[in-house]
Amino acid sequence: MELYQRKFSQHFLAIIFVLQFVLYFALFANLLLLRVIVGIVYLTFIPGFIMIKLLKLDRLSGIESVLYSLGFSLAFLMIAGLIINNFGASFGLDMPLSTLPLSIFMNSLILIGAAIAQFQQPKISLQSSNSSSFSPWALLLVFLPILSVVGTYFVNLNGNSSILMLMITIISLLFTALAFLNRPSLSKVYPVAIFMIALALLFHFSLISGYIVPYGGDSPVELFVFRNSQMNSYWHPELPFAIGDQPLGRMNAMLSVTVLPTVYSNILGLDPTWVYKIIFPFIFAFLPVGLYLLWKPYIGSKYAMLAAFLFMAQSTFYTEMMALSRQLVAELFFVLLFMVLLNKQIKMQAKYFTFMIFSFGLIFSHYALSEIFLIMIFTAWAASMWFFRRPSINLQLGMVVFFFVAMFGWYIFTSGSIVFDSFITFTNYVYSQLGDFFNPLSRGSVVLTGLGLTESPSLLNTISRGFAYLTEIFILIGIVGLITRKTKFNFDRDYAVFALVAMAVLAALTLVPGLANTLNMTRFYHILLMLLAPFCIVGIWMFATFLTKKERPLLVALLVVTILVPYFLFQTNFVYEAAQTDSWSIPLSGYRMNPLRLYGDFGFIEDYSVKGAVWLHSNVPYQNNITADNGLFTSLTAYGLVYRGYVTELRNDTILYSDEYIYLSYISIHYEQESWNGTLNTLLNQTNVIYSNGGSEIRQAIG
Repeated sequence: MELYQRKFSQHFLAIIFVLQFVLYFALFANLLLLRVIVGIVYLTFIPGFIMIKLLKLDRLSGIESVLYSLGFSLAFLMIAGLIINNFGASFGLDMPLSTLPLSIFMNSLILIGAAIAQFQQPKISLQSSNSSSFSPWALLLVFLPILSVVGTYFVNLNGNSSILMLMITIISLLFTALAFLNRPSLSKVYPVAIFMIALALLFHFSLISGYIVPYGGDSPVELFVFRNSQMNSYWHPELPFAIGDQPLGRMNAMLSVTVLPTVYSNILGLDPTWVYKIIFPFIFAFLPVGLYLLWKPYIGSKYAMLAAFLFMAQSTFYTEMMALSRQLVAELFFVLLFMVLLNKQIKMQAKYFTFMIFSFGLIFSHYALSEIFLIMIFTAWAASMWFFRRPSINLQLGMVVFFFVAMFGWYIFTSGSIVFDSFITFTNYVYSQLGDFFNPLSRGSVVLTGLGLTESPSLLNTISRGFAYLTEIFILIGIVGLITRKTKFNFDRDYAVFALVAMAVLAALTLVPGLANTLNMTRFYHILLMLLAPFCIVGIWMFATFLTKKERPLLVALLVVTILVPYFLFQTNFVYEAAQTDSWSIPLSGYRMNPLRLYGDFGFIEDYSVKGAVWLHSNVPYQNNITADNGLFTSLTAYGLVYRGYVTELRNDTILYSDEYIYLSYISIHYEQESWNGTLNTLLNQTNVIYSNGGSEIRQAIG
């Protein structure tokens, strides 16, 4: 890989000329497939590679270069998009984020940066290197995401999930083989294996149906603010029709779901839905690779790969996160910031600049994750000064101050300070819950389940919880080993402090009433696993060493496989689908899932509801004059582009007024008895149907 990297470095200005020519040709010739394939690679990596050249980050490995390029590129797309958005009007651009001005502006910046980088670099030797050797494992691994894509096609076609079940089985077998094999040459395969497994798991969820899958998350509102920016070809920092709306304002302030997808969609000519279904999962698949690189110096490549599998096996990674695009982009910057802080090979000046760029990426992407990162770096810096009595080499006070000022500057002076106001609202909420400190229910059901304080609905669920508890127990054992220094693993001081802060946050989520509800406990745990997952493997190693009184790698591998493979099979709901019992997996079990769960709880969107929502947007004067069922939270927001503030939720006690409109989605039309207990008919007798497509209806109240 290093040989190819050197060849690319020597000729990359010419390569960029060619890529830009191909992109412009595909744009004007309307060659969509060529435009998408070339454009994804070009936008996602080329700007970042130029930044690496300009900063002379020549000590990065090949995989590190890919990840840093990805982070720099995403930050570049958001920052450059923000610049042309805010200053385009000065040059007579009414629609600065439209395809042509956006392409010309970004391509010009890329070309200028490439020219500067090319002329300042020294001659590069092109001697061959053993690191470029090809492994047949890599070819085998490519079939995992292909299998995922084919499997989702058959699920969408006829509900048959057998290919996806096969894919999950192969992943389990592959992980087992990698866990037991100890060949040094396999260390080169680990990053590829992690990426391909991640991509397969993410695609197996994101590609279900032709529409976004909300899964009870925020993706309909994210798509709403994205499409508003795209249709206007301009990002409004404060939506004029939603002044004071905190949930919507918070999302609209995040460039990760406004400017970034608009850049991708307009330059690539890609439908907004497929930006969410293809590009965001592709970006997110690099996250566990970054974690592998972050953990590798402390626990070795083999154990870092095992820990990365634990992180991917936890269901939040490929379910909830597919409905939280702003957070998945932010998580990449979150990990990259830790990689920068803990990398001793980067010169300080380059480290500061890289930290600043990735900080902007995190701040522009997600408010809560930015606040968590600020807490962690401030606590780590304070611990270094007060407990260790000497400053950290990696984490300087200037970095903490910069992040604090940049974060609160953006959140206070953007979108009418609505993000900062939300922070105050959440703080007041947690404070108001402190009176329920001795009430276990104030922690939320997920926290209680994690502590084993809720009743299990079935025997299989009990077994599933048992494996989850084992991973938590071994994480705790690993943390104890870190504190007591009873392991062979040498975590440096900064990472140890970050890990202990993560454990403190986990303890606070358990102890402080209402705190877990501010984000969702499953998302909190997923975030904290980015620092804690390696300690599960450390804990298993400690347990195996305790049993045999000496290190036995085969026993460690056996314990890891015995715990993590069943954990993975339960988390994916493979076991529940195989046993034909109650399942939460839309890809594996959606064909037999209770409609109230599928369309109600998970917000599954189908064609009928989308067509009804689009018709309503085009033909009904809906402002403050419409009532809607569950489609209000899914299809009406995401595809009808109807602002939720204009709509009243349809309930059993709803009173209709003259000329008021009602939107009914698929669940109400086909499962009225289950969803409304038979009471909807009485209400609908007061209306006339003005639109119906067999799966959704628009009605108007009788005057």
